[in-house]
This record gives sequence, structure tokens and C-alpha cells, in this order.
Amino acid sequence: MILYLDTSSLVKLYVEETGSKEVKKLVEAAQIVSTSRIAYVEAIAGVARKLREGELNKEECGQIVKDLERDWESYFIIEVSEAVTKLAVDLINRHPLRGFDAIHLASGLLLKRRTKLNVSFSCFDKTLKEAAGAEGLSI
Repeated sequence: MILYLDTSSLVKLYVEETGSKEVKKLVEAAQIVSTSRIAYVEAIAGVARKLREGELNKEECGQIVKDLERDWESYFIIEVSEAVTKLAVDLINRHPLRGFDAIHLASGLLLKRRTKLNVSFSCFDKTLKEAAGAEGLSI
């Protein structure tokens, strides 16, 4: 199975929160784990926010960043290319998506189109999940 993680799912691999066990099981079952280049920045920003808000301490934050950096090389990264951005705009016209959510969905869809394989799309946003299902991704 090819598994595409949006940023919320990616973070759940490193920060214990609702849905973490589910995402970890999906990752264990996947042959390939993929995400967008933007997920790295979004994930680091999310961890930094948790530090500022007192949900994580400095040591925890530092370890999470190290773990993400270590694992990043093992993920199949989808670049934010012209094809991704054009498809993201098309998706925004069809679904009520935020910008980065559209980038994630476009990335997952292009991965499916280019590999001609089933792609499981992991996210925790209701609107994004509905759009992914409507566009033919397994959710």
C-alpha cells in the first residue's frame, strides 16, 4: 500500500494525540509513505506552536524535530511543482479546501495518477477527507 500523510497525520507519528495509534498502524502496513514537501515546514511549525502553548517542553520538542529529520529521508516526498499547484487550484474550485489542504490532496492524486496504484490518504480534517474520497482516493 502507498500511504499519503497530510501534515496532521504526519505530526501524529511524533506527538501522541488522538489518532496517533491509527496513523502508526497505517504506516506500519504501508510499503511506501509519502507526503508533500510543505508538510515538513507545517509539522515543525505545529511542534513549535505546541512548545509555545506549553503542550511540549524544549527537550520533547527537540527530540520530535530530530525524529522527524531522521525519518524524513525515508518518505517519498512530492514536490510542490507546477502540476501540483495547477491541480490544487482546480480542486479548490470543486471543494471548499484551504490552500495547503488543496496542495496535499493534489499531491496524493498526482501520486496515484503517476504510479497507477491505489493510494490511501490519511488526514483528520473532515472537509479534506470528504474531498479526497470524492476524488477517488482511499481514506
